[in-house]
Amino acid sequence: MSETFSTELIPAADRIEAWEWNARRFCGDCRFHFPSRRSFHGSMASKNLSELSLSLFSSSALSFQKFPTASAHPGNRFCTVITQLEGARWYSQNDAVVVLKPGDSTVIDSAAPWSSDCLGDCVRLYVRVPRWLIEDRLRTTMLPSARRISVATAPGGALFRLANSLYREADGLTHEEAAAMLEAYFGVLSGCLGVPRTDTGAAGNGDRILACIETFIERHLAESTLGPVEAAAAVGISVRHAHRLFAKKGCTMGDWIRQRRLERCRADLASPRLRERTITDIAFGWGFSESAHFSRSFKQQFGICPRTFRSQVWGDSWQKRETDRNLQNLLGPSGSGQSWPN
Repeated sequence: MSETFSTELIPAADRIEAWEWNARRFCGDCRFHFPSRRSFHGSMASKNLSELSLSLFSSSALSFQKFPTASAHPGNRFCTVITQLEGARWYSQNDAVVVLKPGDSTVIDSAAPWSSDCLGDCVRLYVRVPRWLIEDRLRTTMLPSARRISVATAPGGALFRLANSLYREADGLTHEEAAAMLEAYFGVLSGCLGVPRTDTGAAGNGDRILACIETFIERHLAESTLGPVEAAAAVGISVRHAHRLFAKKGCTMGDWIRQRRLERCRADLASPRLRERTITDIAFGWGFSESAHFSRSFKQQFGICPRTFRSQVWGDSWQKRETDRNLQNLLGPSGSGQSWPN
């Protein structure tokens, strides 16, 4: 899904206010300074690719200071890979200053304050990546901020081309194509940063990725198209990597998806609120596409076919209700028992 905004559609007197409102919606809390407010113009557009957010900013001269709004919790932290497309712009964070010319890139830690400025028209592309994801893909927690990645180097040039391709093609990529391009992007970024790879925190990163995959699966269980490829692509990793993470749980990703669907179906079959729904409707509502396959899977998982399970649950519930009703009649409305004649 893409979002766009342009000052070309806004009256000149309202452009600054409209820009600031939309910019904060795109990238959070910022303080802006406009050298020429009357002649200011700009546009922004945003796309999503798996767990990444890609935003394209174009504007005349402006400076800003960015303040993090996310929690310091690692799961809420992000890094932003900035690639300069047109014009020159400087970025500053943690007392480091980097000047980017067209094609250059840098990495900013979005959890810490940073600032930026330019003297004229410029265009830049922001690729916002969850911190846990970039640490896992680069296999390091040591990410330098505000360091210039020159387009004149082979890795820097490749990163520039890949960033452009990711943004251009984001809306039309299949899950497999997106996973392959992200694999290439992170591989090139690792070479650009030249950071030492370490296993520090690797297990923790793996656990966080696994938790994210499980969360994605839970949200999309009802979709019959959900599978290992879609779940892996949603968090920007390869299917092979995802399978390795699930191997620690003693199952494949496909097994886990089927198990979670069966557990949801069992809960619905036992629910009095859904008594009028057929077994097939419930199965199809949780992503199964064949009744026979669902019945076989259900019996294999729980040792009983779904129709028998439902009959037993309803029978037990009916017997319990009858027992409770008889007991209530015996005790009377007050619960103290009936008065028997002497």
